[in-house]
Amino acid sequence: MHARVSATDAARGAIEALTRAHGRLMFFQSGGCCDGSSPICLTVGELPLSPHDLKLGEVAGAGFYIDEELYERWNRPSFVLDVSPGA
Repeated sequence: MHARVSATDAARGAIEALTRAHGRLMFFQSGGCCDGSSPICLTVGELPLSPHDLKLGEVAGAGFYIDEELYERWNRPSFVLDVSPGA
């Protein structure tokens, strides 16, 4: 079975740096459109999880969550976290 969530080395480094600066992190995969479809990076507890949120795994100690219904609707995808230069 393949990992449902993974990350590039650059993303792992960014997650580790953000964790040192802000504390424990989590990711939540939004179901919005355009930029709203990107995972949201939050500190643990900043977004209360519902009983319908599914934990797909962890990357660099940060949990990655998605709504169960959205995960099924999207046909159970795998996610690869990466970083890119900001504006």
